[in-house]
Amino acid sequence: MASVGRASAMLASGTLVSRILGFVKAWLLLQAIGAVAFASNPYATSTIVPNSIYALIAQGILNAILVPQIVRASTNADGGKAYINKLVTVGIMVFAAVALVATLLSPVLMQLFGLRGNAAAIATAFAYWSLPQIFFLGLYTLLGEVLNARKSFGPFTWAPVVNNIVAIAMLLVFIGLFGSDPESVRSETQWNSGMVALLAGGATLGVAVQAFILFFFWRRVGLHFRFDFGWRGVNLGHAGRAAAWTFGMLIATQVAGVIETNVANSSGTGHAGPAIMNSAWLIFMLPHGIIAVSIVTAFYTRMAEHAHRGDVNAFRSDFSSGARSILMLIVFSSAALIVVALPVASVFSRPFYQEYGLVLVAYLVGLVPFSIVFMAQRAFYSLGNTRTPFFFTLAQVAVIVVGVLLCFRVGPDYRAAAVALVVSIAGTVQAFIAVGLLRRRIGGVDGRRILSGLWRFALAAVIAMIAGAGFLALLGGVAPGAFPIASFVGAIVSTAVVGIVMVIVYFGALIVLRSRDLEAGIAPILNRLTRRSEHTADAE
Repeated sequence: MASVGRASAMLASGTLVSRILGFVKAWLLLQAIGAVAFASNPYATSTIVPNSIYALIAQGILNAILVPQIVRASTNADGGKAYINKLVTVGIMVFAAVALVATLLSPVLMQLFGLRGNAAAIATAFAYWSLPQIFFLGLYTLLGEVLNARKSFGPFTWAPVVNNIVAIAMLLVFIGLFGSDPESVRSETQWNSGMVALLAGGATLGVAVQAFILFFFWRRVGLHFRFDFGWRGVNLGHAGRAAAWTFGMLIATQVAGVIETNVANSSGTGHAGPAIMNSAWLIFMLPHGIIAVSIVTAFYTRMAEHAHRGDVNAFRSDFSSGARSILMLIVFSSAALIVVALPVASVFSRPFYQEYGLVLVAYLVGLVPFSIVFMAQRAFYSLGNTRTPFFFTLAQVAVIVVGVLLCFRVGPDYRAAAVALVVSIAGTVQAFIAVGLLRRRIGGVDGRRILSGLWRFALAAVIAMIAGAGFLALLGGVAPGAFPIASFVGAIVSTAVVGIVMVIVYFGALIVLRSRDLEAGIAPILNRLTRRSEHTADAE
């Protein structure tokens, strides 16, 4: 268990640095091209496409099958090295082919996402530079998951830091050469091919560096990559069958994503759309990436090992521990970010902070179920079951499709926020179904203990939200021109003050409520501090 804690801490630290730099990158992007200007939504749409296709062919499939497959292959005489080389060779071929085809189809894809006329033309220009990211994103995930399966977690988590540094440098060059546009006033006639190449090509360069840097870490885990096209006899057929269900699941989610983007783009220039939604999603993903992804990644290999041995009790214990650790921190994160949503939004786009803030709050409503679904999916994947996640994801997709289409009836000022709220509602439905199916699959998920912790977390969060909102009001509130909104410094200071107050109140409330999960979480820290104090006293 201590090794899981250390791995989670290392993953969280790398993710935190990466997310902070990601915020800097997102802020610079909105300063460079604006939040609702002519090119804002076309550029955002061109970046949605590579990430969507990448998710189809790489992220879910590799996460679903790669770690369990490599854990099984590690029992081979060569420790799974031959299997890994064959699998990576297959992946490189697939990623390269899909990236090439997608890039050639850029004009068609931009039409698919609801862009027309001049907006579609500039989005297509962006896409020619952005879509090669499919190859590099796939390669990054493939190489990183191999390292994770070998319990080398650091490189996969820290590589995005390099990506963000490159992207930030390119954005600074863009602003230096072409100026900034925080007020979203740059017209279509002011854009040229050099601006398009620098903006989108710079982002692709960062992703490429992020992928190739992982090759340097393979030697540390005893791996040496070489192309191997002898694919027979290594049970790739089993991997393909497992991937088929995940591929179907991801196709369904991407259909929903296409509909979401079409509806968001329908608001037009001057209103919140994909650009603001992408930026708000980045904030939404901050606590999920630091907390949920770090904890689940550290538990994932252990759960796969327990599943391989058939140790259901150990598997259930790991799921329960991971879920409770995630909930304790994610519930607070959701509550805190909802309270400071408008000041945070003003940091990224002061002229449009209200629309941005509404989108952010709508997403944050679904943060807790989103993280629980992530944990449940990885639990099924570690069991070698990709079929069940397909079905509980279909339920989510159905809710999204119906709900998002109804958002056409919402005015353009609130349409993007309505789409985000539908996504949160759908995620909540998915979470209930996913946990219910996992409970049936493994004969229980330690539900009584999880719920015992959850109601304490929720009550403590409500108390913390009241205290945080009160302090935000004392600082001036969130009306235009108020201290938490009027300036960058005011927004940062207000967010920090309210955040500190909410941390104190939340964890204080958990102490009063006698949360056993809080005691378990802080015990290692207190023990470490006690040992250090004793060591210091002995030295004196």
